[in-house]
Amino acid sequence: MAELLTIGEFSRITHLSIRTLRRYHEQGLLVPAEVDPATGYRYYAPAQARPALTIKRLRELDLPLPDLRRFLEAESAGEGATGHGAAGCDATGCDATGHGAAQQIVAAHLRRLEDRLGRTQRAVQALRELLDPQAQRAVSLEVLPPQRVLAVSLDVPPGAELSWYDAAMRHLDAAVGRRPVLPPGGRYEHTIFTEGHGRATVYLPAEPPLPPGASDAVRELHLPQRTAAVATHCGPHDDLDLTYAAVGTFAARNRLRSADLVEEIYLVGPRDTDQPDRWRTLVAWLLASDSARSSDSTQSSA
Repeated sequence: MAELLTIGEFSRITHLSIRTLRRYHEQGLLVPAEVDPATGYRYYAPAQARPALTIKRLRELDLPLPDLRRFLEAESAGEGATGHGAAGCDATGCDATGHGAAQQIVAAHLRRLEDRLGRTQRAVQALRELLDPQAQRAVSLEVLPPQRVLAVSLDVPPGAELSWYDAAMRHLDAAVGRRPVLPPGGRYEHTIFTEGHGRATVYLPAEPPLPPGASDAVRELHLPQRTAAVATHCGPHDDLDLTYAAVGTFAARNRLRSADLVEEIYLVGPRDTDQPDRWRTLVAWLLASDSARSSDSTQSSA
């Protein structure tokens, strides 16, 4: 049996401070191999070095304590099965189950970290653009042609997440079936963004009639010709507010009155590719009829 190490010796081989090792013990994360009942001295087995460093890395990656404990319990269950077997299961099978559960906990946390890192990187890119006086998003004045669509309209309640959009698209996809359609879109009241609730219409371009068996939520809709300040947003939607600011500023500078609606057309989106950098979203700041101008007046933003 390998010789046990004092807490000081174990600290030296792991580069974990004695204070940290004591805290791990108090939190139930790394229990010493032996604690002297008379002196309270902690002793560690050399084999505990790897688990100790694993705990250190997971804490550095901000894995919450409850998840870390579940990870350690799953790992311990796997090791116990390997060493001693377990009632009702093959030792190898139990080890695989315990190790697999532990890996899933870490994998889920790593995905969260990757998502957070992606958001941080995109926030940095957006900030650099905002701090660059020369960086401007191209905006033009365009006339969108009339269009027949199948649509789902609803009142987005306060505090709602995007599940309402997903539900609307499921109804539309079922109604359209296998018929080829142009990219989907949506028309949204500005209050959805300014106050967190408002009227929304999600649509798919499709020729009538409405097929039998379609959801009662789906209706035929004719979108009229409309004039808008338009920009194409490239990439994920994290910095969609920059494109909104560009089209809204363009309208304000040119004294074009808003129709209190914005239209988004998802030229390339999650339905087409799982690579957000390839997404393309047309953002159209719809204008009131008395502000509408011919598409011959197309301008670029300053």
